[in-house]
Amino acid sequence: MALDDSIQKKVQTWLDGPYNDKTKAEIKRLEKEDPKALKDCFYKTLKFGTGGIRELMGVGINRLNIYTIRMATQGLANYLKKQPKDQKHTVFIGHDSRHHSKEFAEETAKVLAGNDIGVFLFKELRPTPLVSFGCRYKKCSAAVMITASHNPPEYNGYKVYWDDGAQVLPPHDQGIIDEFTKIQKIEEVKLADSIDNSLIELIDEEVDQAYLKTMKGHASYPDDNHQYGADLHLIYTNLHGCGITMTPNLLKEWGFTHFSLVQKQTTLDGDFPYANPPNPEDTKVLALGAEQMKSEKADLLIGNDLDADRVGVMLMHQNEAVPLTGNQMACILLYHLLQKQQPKNTAAVKTIVTTELFAEIANENHVTCFDVLTGFKYIAEKIREWENKPDGYTFLFGAEESYGYLLGTDVRDKDAPLASCLICEAALHFKRENKTFIDVLHEIYQKYSIHREGLHSLQFSEGEEGMKQRNDVMEKLRNEKPTQIGNVEIISSEDYKTRKKLDHKTNQETTLTLPVSDVLRYWLDDGTKIVIRPSGTEPKIKIYVECIERNTEDLEKQIQTCDAQVKAYIDTIVQELHG
Repeated sequence: MALDDSIQKKVQTWLDGPYNDKTKAEIKRLEKEDPKALKDCFYKTLKFGTGGIRELMGVGINRLNIYTIRMATQGLANYLKKQPKDQKHTVFIGHDSRHHSKEFAEETAKVLAGNDIGVFLFKELRPTPLVSFGCRYKKCSAAVMITASHNPPEYNGYKVYWDDGAQVLPPHDQGIIDEFTKIQKIEEVKLADSIDNSLIELIDEEVDQAYLKTMKGHASYPDDNHQYGADLHLIYTNLHGCGITMTPNLLKEWGFTHFSLVQKQTTLDGDFPYANPPNPEDTKVLALGAEQMKSEKADLLIGNDLDADRVGVMLMHQNEAVPLTGNQMACILLYHLLQKQQPKNTAAVKTIVTTELFAEIANENHVTCFDVLTGFKYIAEKIREWENKPDGYTFLFGAEESYGYLLGTDVRDKDAPLASCLICEAALHFKRENKTFIDVLHEIYQKYSIHREGLHSLQFSEGEEGMKQRNDVMEKLRNEKPTQIGNVEIISSEDYKTRKKLDHKTNQETTLTLPVSDVLRYWLDDGTKIVIRPSGTEPKIKIYVECIERNTEDLEKQIQTCDAQVKAYIDTIVQELHG
């Protein structure tokens, strides 16, 4: 295929410009062998979203490479320099084990130093929560983490944090985007010669030790953990990621010393040979650990994703390796925390796609539960809001269904090392009562109600075409305004793009209080909750279904019925969206 003139002009700019020979050779190869791929690399400028960037690596303006990393960082630098500060601005930088992550982190540091901005750069890879913690610990103006979380190996990302250690929110997110958009040429980037620049300080053990000391203080039962912690036999896997640098050390600090590693998955390999993609939501990547758990007769398997902000769990129950979902683990952890009396004005936070059982547990125990949009930055926003008010809530715990948890406020993002310790504490606490997590989950169902959830991702083709298909499906759904799903009536629908909630019985509209987002949420006559939203970075649509059963007399049967109902709803929605 021939490239159209506008794209060919962009390609020629790179061929003629100050780009290295390797980059130019790759452009020429794509011109000859795969012009469609070359079009995808240049058809638009890389999007700097509200949380940063996550994209395929490669050449061109629509891929992550040293040049687009430099331009993104120049945009961040330009925005920072417009912000008033008594002392010099500083930025904390970390990276994961992906291909080019360390290189991208160093390029970020050099651009900031070139703009007379101080840098604290992790010398080696570290978990995302350590970057959030380090930003706060060093009192930085911002932070950057080079990671694409659990995406496939072809991806990388550029996550931006503000001075409270949380991902950027309005007005700073849009301010950074605007500055990035203004940069049209690579020549506009200011670049230090090397990371040996006096403005760049390499960080080794200092932040690690501060983090370990601080997080040790979050245990609810520290004496029990240290006295009986060795009774809990744990298998841990880092899925080729940076959790290996912190989680085992923190487990020991909490008193959990009896654990084994999944050796094949310990290597820091950007191809993730034994865990692709490195996502603990996928039980297939936990299979090696599950086999080890069985063979060692261990109690628990814990897996952190590549940048160690998410954590997956499997456990032995009745001699079987059983996975727990993010929703289930969130409820079990909250239930565990609420075994102890909490102060008045305590709050927990969940995202709108996370199970409503979490809210039931909180509210029944006199803890206020707040809903926020998908993304931990909104949980962090609540923390910041409350700490700036004399009568603000005290944050206890935050969770999202995609295996992210936060205890306390020292970190302002999902924290897998700390969550791993909390999970072990809960497992030990209930083990000493002769209960597994499955026993506890059933206890929760009996006490409150059965909630079962499902998630399906509707995948579209990669590149420009797939993103258009994704957007068209969302637009079609909005325009058609369904009144029922399957044979069940919708009693209310919420469109977070227009911030309107429609009561289908009275036909009255009210305004939603949460910010604008491309999300649709439906409440059905049988109590079911359905959320449909596009992925923020990929050509896919996520469908979340949660079904409820109040009758718990025959628990196992009602769980199976609920699960079948979830599957039926997902099948119906997928069929309707494909139609």
